[in-house]
Amino acid sequence: MFRTALRTLRSHRLRFAMPALAVVLGVAFVTGSLLYGDSVQAAVNRAHVNSQPDASVSITADSSTADTSEAPTLDDTLLRRLRALPSAAAARGVVEGPSFLVGSDGTLVGDLYQAAGVNYVPDDGGKDVRYPLTAGHGPRNATEIAVDRRTAERAGYRVGARVRIVVNGTARDARLVGVFTAHDSRVDSGGTLTAFDTATAQRYFAPAPNGYSAITLTAADGTSDAQLAEQAQKLLPSGLRAVTRADLESGAASNDADKLTTLLLSFAGVALFVSTFLVANTFTMLSAARAREHALLRAVGATRNHVLRMVLAEAAVVGTAASAIGYGLGIGAANLLGVLFDASGAGSAPVRALSAKPLAAAFAVGIGVTVLAAYVPARRAAAVPPVAALRTVQPSTAASLRRRNTIGLIVTACGALLVGAAVGEPDLLFGAVPLLLVGLIVLTPLLALGVTGLLRSPLTRLAGIRGKLAVENARRNPRRTAATATTLMVGLAMVTAVTVVVTSVNRFDEQEVDSSMTSDLRITAVDFGEIGEGTAARVRRLADAEAVTPVIHTYLDIPHTTSLDVTAVDPAAVERAASLSVREGSLDRLGHGIAVTEELATAHGWRLGSRVSGTFTDAEAPTPGARTSLPVVAIYDGPEDLSPALVSDRALPRPTGAEDRPTISSVLVKAAPDRTAALREEIRRTLDNPALLVQDRADARAAATARTAPFLNIMYAMLSVTVLIGALGVVNTMGMAVFERVREIGLLRAIGLDRAGVGSVLRLESVTISLFGSALGVVAGTAIGAAAVLGQEVLPLVIPWDRAALFFVASAAIGVLASLWPGRQAARLPMLEAIGADTE
Repeated sequence: MFRTALRTLRSHRLRFAMPALAVVLGVAFVTGSLLYGDSVQAAVNRAHVNSQPDASVSITADSSTADTSEAPTLDDTLLRRLRALPSAAAARGVVEGPSFLVGSDGTLVGDLYQAAGVNYVPDDGGKDVRYPLTAGHGPRNATEIAVDRRTAERAGYRVGARVRIVVNGTARDARLVGVFTAHDSRVDSGGTLTAFDTATAQRYFAPAPNGYSAITLTAADGTSDAQLAEQAQKLLPSGLRAVTRADLESGAASNDADKLTTLLLSFAGVALFVSTFLVANTFTMLSAARAREHALLRAVGATRNHVLRMVLAEAAVVGTAASAIGYGLGIGAANLLGVLFDASGAGSAPVRALSAKPLAAAFAVGIGVTVLAAYVPARRAAAVPPVAALRTVQPSTAASLRRRNTIGLIVTACGALLVGAAVGEPDLLFGAVPLLLVGLIVLTPLLALGVTGLLRSPLTRLAGIRGKLAVENARRNPRRTAATATTLMVGLAMVTAVTVVVTSVNRFDEQEVDSSMTSDLRITAVDFGEIGEGTAARVRRLADAEAVTPVIHTYLDIPHTTSLDVTAVDPAAVERAASLSVREGSLDRLGHGIAVTEELATAHGWRLGSRVSGTFTDAEAPTPGARTSLPVVAIYDGPEDLSPALVSDRALPRPTGAEDRPTISSVLVKAAPDRTAALREEIRRTLDNPALLVQDRADARAAATARTAPFLNIMYAMLSVTVLIGALGVVNTMGMAVFERVREIGLLRAIGLDRAGVGSVLRLESVTISLFGSALGVVAGTAIGAAAVLGQEVLPLVIPWDRAALFFVASAAIGVLASLWPGRQAARLPMLEAIGADTE
């Protein structure tokens, strides 16, 4: 049986090439995802284990008391008490916070989310066991810093260089005095580590004066971590607990790698799903072409099970070969994913070429998908009776599709109803999308007959008899046309759905910018950055700046009601800087009162002179300030960013530590007439801070839409594999059609159709199938994307007609390219030999 299967594969190797390539791509996707995920997880775990070699016990907040308003303080007093423990060889106060490094090219270095500043704690020899130096010495004062080796290499700095750092939203100059090695997950995730002396780090990051972010203890010889934790716990105030290193590591494994692997595997699953149609279509066409061969086998004594096993053996061999090649290609895909996602500072984590789980998954998926896809065609091949050796096998009739059409209509209708219901319940999309696609896949033969029927007259008028032949060829076997179109439909449906969602999000962001950008210029921080306290004051001193106000979002807790969103601004500048419209009262007295929108005043029954009493709080620093009572001095209309209430920035409680500093969301600037562009450049030069963005309205719109560009590009890159498999399906179908129609092509040549005419018939047929699959995919994807958008109340629905048109053009191009090789093969067939040929 295997010998027969191998002979069949050798004789039909070109026909099996396309389905094998589709499986190779799917297996490579799966293997690359697993290998990449494993390598990232191993790197993160290894970095976490090695990041704190001196930490036997860590002092952390007790989650059971985390809701108390007065959190215990980690300070020098507690540090000295813990250091005095006989079982503790050392105690270390840790101070950490966000800190950015500016590279030699003037841009920020590394992943900003993982960019951290830490305190350097030298021993008697001036070295820090946690950050071993490779060059220079540790920082000793506020003008010196040290950075990790990877960061120094990426930034292009050496010891002694004058560098620029951004801490607490303010850019500062410092001298690079040391470079160290850091086994830290933040560095391995693409971030940076900047070390300061402890006093400077406390000033930048400490939650309270002379405080620490954490305290770690090193166990003395002969003392276990558990014993040290037990003794330390006795010295801790309520709200703190001592946790051993083992307990921290058990819960510290990052889920990011697992989430990324799951996302990549979902795309791989879609690619493999599409591959099944290509494989099934190939074996179906081969079974039809080899019907007489199978009938002869039956006639000489082969049983149905023998023929079934023979066809499945062919599929297993194809799957095995594709899995082996796919695994090798997956190793390269894993390295490519490392470059694409840049998960570590050096580009990508090392990928293990041989790994048990990815290797097993590659062969299980490759062989399993191929065999399962070939099972139904194998059943049909086994069902061919011996007497069929004496006649030609007839194609399936439309009546044989009746049951399939009924099921397809029911499933598609259910899927469409669920997609519609998902507008109110977005979670339903997870079930509605697969159901709708499966329904369309089942219904595609009926749709293929209907669409090609509509195209018969236009194509006949456009291309004459060649157009009519192309349409009739597509209608000849609706199952095959449907299977070919389906490979394109699924990929384009996903691409279109993502495009609709991203386009709608971009439009929402643009609308948000238009409504909130009421000033000439706006200063904001980059993602994960912040604006320094003195930024507004520095901009005010510029000659072309007529009005400048910081914007600080906070809360005013009013007794017996919910918290009121309040925006703190500069009372003297906000009306001019933000172009507010005052309905009653005046903002001149905002320094001693509160201004509210008309809607808020109506809701609470407030009028001018009404007093609003409460306590200022901040979501990131929930320690409440002193109680205050403010009179309503103005009722105004303003953008959402400055609604529903305004107070003076000087009314906020004074900060006592890094965590209490108010978060400045933006700085609004009104420029002198015709000086907006000049002022923008002047602000950039004055601040000299790449972590701050100085934008006019056009800049803000561009920046808002640019945020989704990387996501959309990644989605397109992931889904391009699926679309490529769809294109292979079209090539495969047209190529095998040539082998099936040898006699037919010869007769067409004999009655006057030249070689170019034969090629144009195949080309028109290929384009028809491609456009049919593209139309189904674009319509289904638009419906899915629209449901996802409409399920979010704030998002406007935007249909990207330009992208949809581009998808149709791309599909037509796929159809033309897919027909080139089959067209050449058909045109090269000798006419007399083709006429005398017989089907296999």
